[in-house]
Amino acid sequence: MKSLVLEKKDELSLRDFPAIDRVEERLGARDVRIRLHTVGICGSDVHYYTHGRIGPFVVNEPMILGHEASGTVIETGAEVTTLKVGDRVCMEPGIPDPNSKATRLGMYNIDPAVRFWATPPVHGILRPTCVHPEAFTFKLPDNVSFAEAAMVEPLAVGVHAATKARVKPGDIGVVLGAGPIGLVTALAALAAGCARVYVGDLAPKKLEIAESLSSAIIGVNVARENLVERVKRDTDGWGADVVFEATGSPRAAAGVFEPLAPGGCVVMIGGQPDPISYDAGAAMVREARVENIFRYAHVFPRCVAMLNSGAIDVKPLITRTFDFDDSVRAFEIAASASPADVKMQIVLPQ
Repeated sequence: MKSLVLEKKDELSLRDFPAIDRVEERLGARDVRIRLHTVGICGSDVHYYTHGRIGPFVVNEPMILGHEASGTVIETGAEVTTLKVGDRVCMEPGIPDPNSKATRLGMYNIDPAVRFWATPPVHGILRPTCVHPEAFTFKLPDNVSFAEAAMVEPLAVGVHAATKARVKPGDIGVVLGAGPIGLVTALAALAAGCARVYVGDLAPKKLEIAESLSSAIIGVNVARENLVERVKRDTDGWGADVVFEATGSPRAAAGVFEPLAPGGCVVMIGGQPDPISYDAGAAMVREARVENIFRYAHVFPRCVAMLNSGAIDVKPLITRTFDFDDSVRAFEIAASASPADVKMQIVLPQ
């Protein structure tokens, strides 16, 4: 069973991984077996590759990468009722403890016991097949492709962020960062009701892609233009109703309240490897509401529905596709942080 294995920091291999058969491939009564089709390369996958850890999650032994996926059901457990063999699906990669307090309160994404693909010691899904609970597997409409379906996972982050922001029709939004998460957040903010969204970044190509997504998205090259001044000028000095921090940069986080209007909301999305500081006084005088998100909850069906209706189009974000046999090279390119790339995906043999 050939898989893309992170052997250790800076070392990837495409090889058989027999242990996965014994440990994670047993089909339960409410599980489905899925043949993987398309898997996206996430920034966290690349970070594990280049750094060997993210915060407390350390790669201490070989681990299969990948958690943004779509595929086809090839077997169902005895008690599965909503899916059948042949169904095209996407999968939510975090499996919580159904009996935990967080899960019972509806906050399953912050269950301390959640098992999340490609987060040590849990293996990811850059492999031919996986077994997954029916409850976290979602059937795809006919007009949603495998490539689009593999974008549901990052899109879910943006939709969760817009939901936590409580976006209202006509709001002005700012997204700091034009990477994959920043751009899906901009799309989600528009779908939630924002009249206009400013996206700030240093990469001209990413900003070009951002502006191609909607006439309501305004790209701002922060190397050439002051984002805060632009937003204030365009809003008669008032500022943006909601600011999404999607860079993971301490410098960006430090100034996150500057473009915010009084009474506005800041949503912290970007992962911070170390503690950061921001201006609590700037937040106080605005009576700013600050939201933090960790992955997502209860939004996968919404994402699939928006792709189905055309309310959100993620196809322009998919900038490069690789065959499974080229997975190692794909990660090497992803690690180089090409300014022209947004989302890279890997297609597995069928």
